[in-house]
Amino acid sequence: MDNLNTHKVSSLYAAFKPEEARRIAERSEIHYFMPCGYTPKHGSWLDMAEIEIGVMARQCLDRRLPDQTTLKREIKAWQDERNKKGVRVDWRFTTQDARIKLKSLYPTI
Repeated sequence: MDNLNTHKVSSLYAAFKPEEARRIAERSEIHYFMPCGYTPKHGSWLDMAEIEIGVMARQCLDRRLPDQTTLKREIKAWQDERNKKGVRVDWRFTTQDARIKLKSLYPTI
């Protein structure tokens, strides 16, 4: 998980009755993932995963594949090429952009 506020045990208590929230919390183990040097200050690793899935869909999965073995082979080849090139996400959504697009979420000063 990333560090979004809904990814905390306390959010279970906001969504469920206390008994159910405790039951779920006791069965859960939360692991936070923040890849050093790869997640921008205002971005999420989940955003990066979604971007890569979109690229993979366009570059690798844009055709019918005959079977699961071929699918796995094609994805592996695509992944190896992406990793070899050292492809990184180019973040263009700035804080200023967010203040315009997400105006309703920012307090008025």
